[in-house]
Amino acid sequence: MTGNRLAHTYPAARKTAAIALLLSLCIGSYFGILQLTGNFHEVVPHELYRSAQLSPDALVRYGTEYGIRTVVNLRGANPGKDWYDAEVATSQLIGMHHVDFRMSASHELSDAEAAALTELLRTAEKPVLVHCQAGADRSGLASALYVGAIAHQGRQASEGQLSLRYGHVALPWLGAYAMDRTLEAVTPWAW
Repeated sequence: MTGNRLAHTYPAARKTAAIALLLSLCIGSYFGILQLTGNFHEVVPHELYRSAQLSPDALVRYGTEYGIRTVVNLRGANPGKDWYDAEVATSQLIGMHHVDFRMSASHELSDAEAAALTELLRTAEKPVLVHCQAGADRSGLASALYVGAIAHQGRQASEGQLSLRYGHVALPWLGAYAMDRTLEAVTPWAW
C-alpha cells in the first residue's frame, strides 16, 4: 500500500515542482525585463518619473522625450564612481538639475527624512526623474510619497508604487521591507 501511495504522490510532486519552476522563470524573466528597460515608468504625467540607474544614453533619451528638468539620485553622492560621475556630467550636458538624497532600501526613513524627501520632490523643477539602483524600493517609496502627499491620489495609488509591478517584493523578512514600514509610519501626514 505504501508503494502504491508513493506512485500516486510522485506525479503530483513533479507537477507541483514544474509549476513552481515555471512561475519562478516567469517572475525572473519579468524582473530581468525591468532591469533591461531601466525600470522606467511614468508616475504622474509631466511631473514625476521613476527608474533604475540609467546609462548616460538612456538618461539623454528619457530626458529629451519627457522633458525632464531634475534628476533626484536616491543613492546619494558618490564622486569618483563611474556611474555617478557619468550621471552628473550627462545631467549638466543636457541642462538638468542633479540632486542627491542618500537613503538605503534596508533602513526606514525617519519622519524628518521622509518630510525632507517629500519637500525636495515638491519644490524640484518639474518634470522630475527619481531613481535608485534598481528602481524598485527607494524609487518606490519616493514615488509613493509624491503620489500621496503631493499629487493627492490617495492611499491605494500611493501604496501601489511599492509593488511587484516595479520589482519591489514586500515581504517582512526582506531588508527592503523598510520602505513599506516607512510608508506606513508617514501615513498620517502623507494623505
